Amino acid sequence: MTIEYRINAPVSADQFIDLLTRSTLAERRPIHDRICIEGMLANSNLIISAWETDHLIGIARSMTDFHYACYLSDLAVCQTHQQRGIGRQLQALTQNQLGPRCKLILIAAPAANTYYEHIGFINNPRCWVLDRTERIRN
Repeated sequence: MTIEYRINAPVSADQFIDLLTRSTLAERRPIHDRICIEGMLANSNLIISAWETDHLIGIARSMTDFHYACYLSDLAVCQTHQQRGIGRQLQALTQNQLGPRCKLILIAAPAANTYYEHIGFINNPRCWVLDRTERIRN
């Protein structure tokens, strides 16, 4: 298996949706809202992708200022390719694109907590989320 990693290579909405479906992220991503998926890709400013031939098998999709904070919004690896170090390499390549003081931040699925701790992330309980259906209160 030869995996090619690409930095900011084009990824189509169809390729992204297919990968999300073949990983475990489809259940937590709006795969039936094409406009949202297209916006997610178009407005990410750092995408590291993993390819086997011309087949997308992994992605690390981030938004970052490259100096202080990088939010790794999606880390997905096709289930048939998991536990081969692809996710770890996607994160390492993401980190390599960042400045020396830039933090890598992500929200993990509950089942992935031990994975992130194992590779060096520190759990931070101070995350807050405001759902789109909620409004900022006075």
